[in-house]
Amino acid sequence: MKWLPRFNSSNSLRVIFVIAVFILLFLSSIAYKHNQDLNESSKLVMHTYEINIQLERLMSAIKDAETGQRGYIITRNNRFLSPYLYSRDKVNTSFITLKKLTADNPAQQQNLRRLFKLIIQRFTSFENCFKYSDPKTYDKRKLDNHMFGGRVLMENIRFQVDKMNDIEKAYLQKKLKIYAEEISLSPVFSISLFLTALIFIILSYRQISRDIKSLKVYNKKLLISSRLMSESETIGKFSTWQWDLDTQKIDYSENQYRLLGVWPNSFVPEKKTFLDFVHPDDKEAVAESIENILEKKQLPFIYYKVLRPDNEIRYFKSTGKILSDQQGGNILLGINFDITDEHLLNIELKERNAELEASNKELASFNHVASHDLQEPLRKIQTFISRVSDADKAVLSDSAKDYIYKIEVSAKRMRVLIDDLLLFSRTNTTKKEFIKSNLSELLENAKSELTEIIDEKKAIITASKLPKLSVIPYQIEQLFINLIGNSLKYSQPDLVPEISIESEKVNSDQFPELLDQNIKKFYKITFTDNGMGFDPQFKETIFVLFQRLHSRQDYPGTGIGLAICKKIVENHKGSITADSTPDEGSVFTVFLPE
Repeated sequence: MKWLPRFNSSNSLRVIFVIAVFILLFLSSIAYKHNQDLNESSKLVMHTYEINIQLERLMSAIKDAETGQRGYIITRNNRFLSPYLYSRDKVNTSFITLKKLTADNPAQQQNLRRLFKLIIQRFTSFENCFKYSDPKTYDKRKLDNHMFGGRVLMENIRFQVDKMNDIEKAYLQKKLKIYAEEISLSPVFSISLFLTALIFIILSYRQISRDIKSLKVYNKKLLISSRLMSESETIGKFSTWQWDLDTQKIDYSENQYRLLGVWPNSFVPEKKTFLDFVHPDDKEAVAESIENILEKKQLPFIYYKVLRPDNEIRYFKSTGKILSDQQGGNILLGINFDITDEHLLNIELKERNAELEASNKELASFNHVASHDLQEPLRKIQTFISRVSDADKAVLSDSAKDYIYKIEVSAKRMRVLIDDLLLFSRTNTTKKEFIKSNLSELLENAKSELTEIIDEKKAIITASKLPKLSVIPYQIEQLFINLIGNSLKYSQPDLVPEISIESEKVNSDQFPELLDQNIKKFYKITFTDNGMGFDPQFKETIFVLFQRLHSRQDYPGTGIGLAICKKIVENHKGSITADSTPDEGSVFTVFLPE
C-alpha cells in the first residue's frame, strides 16, 4: 500500500493545477471586464469634456464676432472685421464636431439644431447691423432694433448652450459616480493583475531563455547563409547593392568591389565613385540612367562596359527594383551581373552564324550544281548508252557487254541518288509555309503517286479519318509517300502487303521523352504493315542519312527516304519512331502537334 501517498499526491497536484487555471481564468475575465468598464467610463468622461469644449469654442467664436462688430461699427476700421469673418468657419467647425459627438443622443441633437438656428439668426442680425450702420444706408431706429434683438438672441444662445452643458454635466456626474465606484476596486484588481503578471513574467522568462537558444541557432544559420550568399555571388559573377533614395547612402556587397577589380571596402560607394569605373564610351548613358532612378524611381536593364584599374574591360548588366520600408522610405535594391563571358560567347556565336550562312549559301550552290550541272553529263551518259543498239551490242565481247550494263545501272543509281539528295536538301532550305490542310486528302495524293507499285503488289491500304492540321502540305505528302513506299518495298514475297493507318489525339505528358512539353496536344498517326520487319536494335539507325539495313543488290535505294521523313517531322515540331519484329511487320509512329 506504499503507492497510495504518491497516488494521492499526484491527484492533489492535478487538482491544484486545475484550480489554479480556473482562478487565473477568473481573474483574467474580471480584470478584462474591469478594464473595459474603466475604458468605457474614460471615454464617456472625455466625450462630455469634448462637448463642453466645443460649446465653449462656439460661444467664443460668436463673442469674437460680436466684439468685431462693435469695433467696426464704432471705428469703421476693417481690421475689426477679421474676428467676425473667421468666426463663421469656427462656428461651422464646432457645429460639425458637436453633431458627430451627439450623434447617439436625440435630445442633444434637437438642442443642437435649435442652437444652430439661433446662431444663424444672430449672424443675420450681425449683417443687418452692418447694413444700417453704414453711412449710405444708416437707419438709427432699425439699427437699435437689431442691436437689441442681437442681445436677446445672444441671451437665448447662452441659455441653449447652458442647457446643453447642464445635460452633459448631469450625465457626466452620473458616470463619474460609477467611475468612482469602479476605481475603488482598483487595488484588488491591481494585486490580482500583479500576481498574474508575475506568473506570466516567469513563463515569459522561460520562453525568452528558449528563444535566446533558438536565436543563437538562427544567427548561426544566418551567418552560414550570408557566407553562402557571398560565395554564390563569387561563383555566379554577380553582386548586390542597396541605395537609400532618401539619405542617398549606397551599400555594396563585397563581390561588387571584386567585380570592379578592387579590394572590398577600398572606397566609399557613391554615384561619382562608381562612374569612375565605367568605360568612357558608356559613362554618359550610365549617368543618365542614374538620373532616371532619382526622377522616375526605376532602373530597367542597362548594359555597359567597366574599365578596371588594370585596364581590363568587363561587360556588365544591371537592374534594380524599388522597395518601400515600413517608415515609407524608398530603397533601390540592385544587382550587377558580369556578363563578359556571355558577351564573348555571343560574339563567337555571331561569327559561327556568319559561317553557317556562308555554308548555307554554299549548300544552295551545291543544290544548283546538283540540279543542273551534275545532271547534264548524267543525262548525256544515259542518252549515249541508250543509243547503243542491240546490233552493236551483239558484236561486242562479253566483258564489254558487262561494262555497258554496269554503266547503265550505275547511271540509274546516280540519278536516284541525286534526286533523293535534292529532296532531302529541299526539306531544309525551302520556305516553310504552313497551311491548314486535310491530312486525309494529302494521303490520297500520296497513294496516287504510288498507284503503279500498289497495283503491282495488289497492296491493301486502310486508313481512318485523319485530322486537319496546319502543315507544310508538300512535305507531309512526301512523308506519306516515303512511309507507304517503305512498307511496300520491304513487303514479304508470299504475302499481300497490308498497311493500316490510324490516328488519335494524345497529350504530350504521355510521351515526355519524345514530345515538346510546351505543346499540350499532339496527333499520333501510326503506319502498321505486315512486311519483313527489322531487328529492333536498328530502330534509331534507320533514320540516319545513308544508313541501310540491306544490301543494294537485295533492295535498291539510297538510304535517304526515312532520313527525309525524320527531317519533315522535325520541321513540324513533332517526332517519329519505329518499332518492328522480324518477319511480322513494322510500326512507324508520327506525332504532329495539334
